[in-house]
Amino acid sequence: MATQTLPRPRFQFRISRLIIYLILLSFTVFYILPVYLIIITSFKQYADVNLYRMWDFPPVLTLEHCTNPAFFCFDSFYEAWFGGPSVTVGMSQAFMNSLTMTVPATLISTVLGSINGYILAKWKFRYADIVFSLVLFGMFIPYQAVLIPLTITVKNIGLYGNLWGLVFVHTIYSIPIAALIFRNYYATIPNEIMEASRIDGGNIFSVYRYIILPLSPPAFVVVLIWQFTNIWNDFLFAVTLVQNKYQPMTVALNNIAGSFSVQWNVQMAAAFLTALPTLLVYIILGRYFLRGLLAGSLKG
Repeated sequence: MATQTLPRPRFQFRISRLIIYLILLSFTVFYILPVYLIIITSFKQYADVNLYRMWDFPPVLTLEHCTNPAFFCFDSFYEAWFGGPSVTVGMSQAFMNSLTMTVPATLISTVLGSINGYILAKWKFRYADIVFSLVLFGMFIPYQAVLIPLTITVKNIGLYGNLWGLVFVHTIYSIPIAALIFRNYYATIPNEIMEASRIDGGNIFSVYRYIILPLSPPAFVVVLIWQFTNIWNDFLFAVTLVQNKYQPMTVALNNIAGSFSVQWNVQMAAAFLTALPTLLVYIILGRYFLRGLLAGSLKG
């Protein structure tokens, strides 16, 4: 006797789904509100910024007193970038410093993390697990705890006070998390592929070059985004290890926020410029970031 299937309660399903969407939408609005406030304030002029109209949309087209109009008023961005009455030093030099610090440290730490993860996942040696644990141990030490010995070490090797010292420090500190992500990702690659390549005469370098590396783009995207975001947003090392002309955008933003004249529109524009590179990275590569995380989450 064939069993009769009951009709699906479609109305009840839609109500529950609608409630979930409303909850998610409310959380989304809650988290986006600060970003919205930063953006609309940065496009206002100083006279338009006050508590009573803080949520109002910035003036459009009718920009009589704006020096740099282009649909919106860009005076705040101009002053934050090039300097002006409320900003002694603009952020253009700090932007170049951040790029000079972030790009090499991201690339070097990612490549070294990939090699470490490959060795620790596929070429197990004696005490490999202990070595891996010691590498990970560095991730859990607070930066403040090692700040003094780190500063002394950077001074002794002659890298204190310039951007290459920051590149060196960020590269060293980024290797453990990169090695962890790559190791977990490479653990999902079947060992039979490795054994077949060894039978064909492959060694540790050729297997990495011709077998592992072509399979690694998802892990590389995850690590590159992760490293770029963390290094770009660094403040503690930057304010400790370099001087004025080498300070990156995070320190420059702090200097603008700590000025005597509080022009919120300029400070919001500076905050938006500081966050823009990492925001673009996530917008452009965000879907690859999720794919990479899921690809390495099946086996640890």
